[in-house]
Amino acid sequence: MVAGMRIGINGSSLLFNADVGAVIDDIRTADEEGFRSYWLGQFNLLDAMTTMTAAAPSTEQIEFGTAVVPTWTSHPMAMATRALTAQSLCGGRLTLGIGLAHKPSVEEGLHLTWEKPVRHMLDYLEVLSSLFATGSASYRGEIWSLETEGPRPTDAPPKLMLAALGDQMLRIAGRRTDGTILWCVGPKAIETHIAPRINEAAADADRPAPSVVCSVPCWVTDEPAKAREFIGSILAHYAELPSYRAMLDIEGIHGLEDLSFVGSEQEVRDRIGAVEAAGATDFTGVVMGADPDEVAATRELLASL
Repeated sequence: MVAGMRIGINGSSLLFNADVGAVIDDIRTADEEGFRSYWLGQFNLLDAMTTMTAAAPSTEQIEFGTAVVPTWTSHPMAMATRALTAQSLCGGRLTLGIGLAHKPSVEEGLHLTWEKPVRHMLDYLEVLSSLFATGSASYRGEIWSLETEGPRPTDAPPKLMLAALGDQMLRIAGRRTDGTILWCVGPKAIETHIAPRINEAAADADRPAPSVVCSVPCWVTDEPAKAREFIGSILAHYAELPSYRAMLDIEGIHGLEDLSFVGSEQEVRDRIGAVEAAGATDFTGVVMGADPDEVAATRELLASL
């Protein structure tokens, strides 16, 4: 058993089919299985917060998190509007995870100019945090600005977290948010890079200890070589993105086929335990399997933790 770490599910892989009903069913199942949290990325044209809001009435206690919503596609006022509304409808169980995304997706997909990403995020958080706290903002930044005031649908705003891997973003996450959400990050990078920097920044700002949410593909199987080969083939592009490449280099591995927690129940359990020992506060598994039995075994193992 993992003693102190919160265990959740990252269901983002379901979003690629844009089947809202399937995602809602999976959230309900995760709630029934006793998972502490359920996380969704923001992919294609299916909105993560809307989907979680739709699932909330049929769940009892599971918490919801976005992992993550890119900032480039929404003005911080639009982001605050969605998040505060979702928080109200979810019964106060939402964590808003935001991130910069990556230069190729911003420039090649959105046809926006990737420049001053740190300034971009500082301005964004200035506006967003003010709206969360008071419903008003009076800020003129270099990239994001806003003058507004109005009532909020809830006086208890969602937790706010930042996808942070580099030094500057980790310092911002520690000083200005409730923690960080990780992808392509293993125990060595958490222990030597992520946890020390974000914890120090939070302490310097006299903030509570931040959450460190680690998400990794998990696959209980008797054929680990085949599983890793499949993971490497479908997730190869992540190893080419500079921010993820830096984390994988700290681990001393090539890609997600090496990082993923694949093998027997005990092997997967031990890898998750290593993440906790490294300093993660939450683990959200991306459940994988070659057949329903492997998927069920993987999910059962995570639920047992």
